[in-house]
Amino acid sequence: MDYRENAHALLKEFKGDAYLYGRGVLPRIGEQVKQYGTKVLFVRDHFPGSDVFLEEIRKSLKDAGLQIVAEEDGAGPNAPREDLYRISDAVKKSRPDIIVSFGGGSTIDAAKSAEVLRTLGGSIEDYFGTGKVTEKLKETGKKLTHHVAIQTAASSGAHLTKYSNITDVHTGQKKLVVDEAVVPGTPVFDYRTTYGAPKSLTMDGALDGIAHCLEVLYGAAGKDSYPKIEEVAQSGIGLVVENLQKAINDPKDQDARDMLCLATDMGAYSIMLGGTNGGHLTSFSLVDILSHGRACALMNPYYTVFFAPTVEKPLKMVGAIYKDAGFTGADLEALKGRNLGLAVAEAMLELSKSVGFPTTLSEVEGFNDSYIKRALEAAKNPQLSMKLQNMPEPLTADMIDEYMGPILEAAKVGDFSGIKNVS
Repeated sequence: MDYRENAHALLKEFKGDAYLYGRGVLPRIGEQVKQYGTKVLFVRDHFPGSDVFLEEIRKSLKDAGLQIVAEEDGAGPNAPREDLYRISDAVKKSRPDIIVSFGGGSTIDAAKSAEVLRTLGGSIEDYFGTGKVTEKLKETGKKLTHHVAIQTAASSGAHLTKYSNITDVHTGQKKLVVDEAVVPGTPVFDYRTTYGAPKSLTMDGALDGIAHCLEVLYGAAGKDSYPKIEEVAQSGIGLVVENLQKAINDPKDQDARDMLCLATDMGAYSIMLGGTNGGHLTSFSLVDILSHGRACALMNPYYTVFFAPTVEKPLKMVGAIYKDAGFTGADLEALKGRNLGLAVAEAMLELSKSVGFPTTLSEVEGFNDSYIKRALEAAKNPQLSMKLQNMPEPLTADMIDEYMGPILEAAKVGDFSGIKNVS
């Protein structure tokens, strides 16, 4: 498969002409959004080399007759609640017609939820879960301000999705707003903003993209939606596996970086077609010791073994991608069930090892058994129940200790043998 060509076709199908993406698209923003009003709140990240992009955005807005009435710093990693409330206050004070966010997933996610709080009031706790924003909008007859989300990292795909991840840094727990109402009206991704990204961010983002594709793919096994999800996931995972090492070995390889941008957009498309599950669920309890992409990359091989008897078809496809890239020599066509899952999980761990990622929780600085307890308790929280239901083997809260506990213990020491399969 030509992953690049297929990904472009899928993005056209996904967003049509509403999505500005590729190299050099920032000057087109003003004309694209001037129909939504004139007053702009600009929420922006700063990073090495960002000034030139910020000026391009300001000029584009000005040339289209829009006025930036206020500028506000973006959010820190994992969108801490404190940053959310600060940005929400800025929205309240500036009363913009348009919110423009420029940054990684954390800043975009914070801008999404900041506008929810400005328009609907209440606490962010009121909106964690699925569909709570839409429910309140229908109840009140209100409408959210148009959001122009400008992505700057090949990672979360927040500019394209219905998710807003917000973290309580005091408890170390991340939670989710999941709602079609918070999907940005105008998504933008100028690939040039990623060209100076450090190695760590490049790797974290790419593995986050794989996690989005992989987890949705597993959850779609046996469902009518599977063929389309498989097509999207195959392109996304294939683009990362083919291009990550190129981007690491030569950070100036713009084509490889462009392909990682395309790959993580496939991850975003995936999570609009279905939902993530095990790897993401556990990652939300590891935010103070692991970056999100790294946590998902660590956990997904262990969940792969757990899901294996139910996801043979996805495993054959994913395994072939890793085998073509040299990460396994196993005869995947001859394997079934758990044995197939073990072979693919080992291949995934080999990719992680090749980029220097940890493959067990015990390797992670600061880890102790309290994180396993935290993750198990979080999995029982009704606000995160969608992750359990998205699993190919859906779990209920009373099954967490019996089945998820062994997965976390296996990830702690790198021993798959203790993982129990439901079927």
